[in-house]
Amino acid sequence: MELNPEMILLDQEYTNKEDAIRACGQLLVEAGCVEEEYVDAMIERNKLVSVYMGNFIAIPHGTDEAKKYVKKSGISVIQVPTGVQFGKEDTEDVAMVLFGIAGIGNEHLDILQKIAIFCSDVENVVKLADAKTKEEVISYLQEVE
Repeated sequence: MELNPEMILLDQEYTNKEDAIRACGQLLVEAGCVEEEYVDAMIERNKLVSVYMGNFIAIPHGTDEAKKYVKKSGISVIQVPTGVQFGKEDTEDVAMVLFGIAGIGNEHLDILQKIAIFCSDVENVVKLADAKTKEEVISYLQEVE
């Protein structure tokens, strides 16, 4: 599953996590990966279990029931240099890079694993958060292969 420049947004700002999650989902909708209903399922999933993963990363994805809305596997990447609060106001659960994920079967698990490994090093997350071009983001994430 490859990363497309159209699926990456740089230097975004959101007032809350729902808006940020919707933006991730909208990119998946526009790319023909999911139907509109999947985006609501991404919000729902975050209510059940936070999609914040630590290290300034969030990985919004739909609920298991929403798999029926997935047309093809895809990943969107949104850079939010100022961060989005994913926890309570007094926590440090701030995401600066969001990965929107939709997967057919288990295809997305592979890419999730690669993202998790890459982002377990906070220096890599900083690289992504500071990237100035979409190509730069893609080249960092391709290093994981």
